[in-house]
Amino acid sequence: MVLKRLLAVFGADGPTVDTVLPHPHTRPGDLLEGSVELTGGGSRTDIAEVALVLVVRTGDEEGEASDGAECTRVPVAAGVSLDAGEHLSIPFSHPVPWQAPITEAGGSPLPSVAAGLRTEVVVDGAADKGDLDRVHVHPLPVQERVLEAMVRLGAVFAGVRVEGGPPPGPVEEPAFLQTLVFHPAEQHAHEVGEVEVLFTADPAGVAVGFAFDRRTEGFSGDGSPSWFRAEHTDADSADWTRVVDGWIGQALYRRRGFSGHPGHEGEQEGGGVLGAVGGAALGVAGGLAAGYVAAEVVDEIGDALEGDEDEPEEAEEAEE
Repeated sequence: MVLKRLLAVFGADGPTVDTVLPHPHTRPGDLLEGSVELTGGGSRTDIAEVALVLVVRTGDEEGEASDGAECTRVPVAAGVSLDAGEHLSIPFSHPVPWQAPITEAGGSPLPSVAAGLRTEVVVDGAADKGDLDRVHVHPLPVQERVLEAMVRLGAVFAGVRVEGGPPPGPVEEPAFLQTLVFHPAEQHAHEVGEVEVLFTADPAGVAVGFAFDRRTEGFSGDGSPSWFRAEHTDADSADWTRVVDGWIGQALYRRRGFSGHPGHEGEQEGGGVLGAVGGAALGVAGGLAAGYVAAEVVDEIGDALEGDEDEPEEAEEAEE
């Protein structure tokens, strides 16, 4: 993908910058690799810095896209001088944070969230900020297995929320906390109206959080998520339907203790533990897409990201 633009700070005869991102599909913890192509204008140009910024944009319920929040900012060059007509290619490897919100799942874009890479050229202390080159952040294998298991258990995907700041979980580094919201499976619908799934990833694994009805007015229980841990190596060695069902059972048991709800006769604390179960990993391609609500928000955000006209309709697989 190439986005060519004139650097406005230099006027009509100034240099141009192209951002080349051959593989815009990625995962948390991976690298976005490409190059920044600078071409000199009609005269010599001095550039203080060239930086790449990974930006996350979210949409509100009316479909309005936000300006976006910086996820990472990586300088790729400093003190660059371009003669008239000179061409300079600057390769880059931009890290995708482990806590970057995912923008794709089940082979389709998630509603209300999008990401892009922006090239900034700094001259005399002022940054010329370009448009966003769309980036598709796919889930890590553990995240994907958890979401697939939610669908297998009968939960219906209802939307996405992305909040700034560190999450209330075991990882303290991330700039964002992403919540994937589900309508509960039938067996839990008598007890909760909404199930939230939260992820905080790191190089070793993923912490998975479950919370219930945190936005319900008057809820008297402890609304903080119940957290569980899975290593990346567990992705293909667990019966994820059983694991996630057990985690939800434990989280509900904890919630009843805080809220004073005794539950129902015969119910007990779930016992899904990765180290105690085995079996094949699950595959539910498109399962989330079937449960989308208000997915048209994606189009509103996508319109704000330049260079999407030539994107294929179906998302490619993330680079391994």
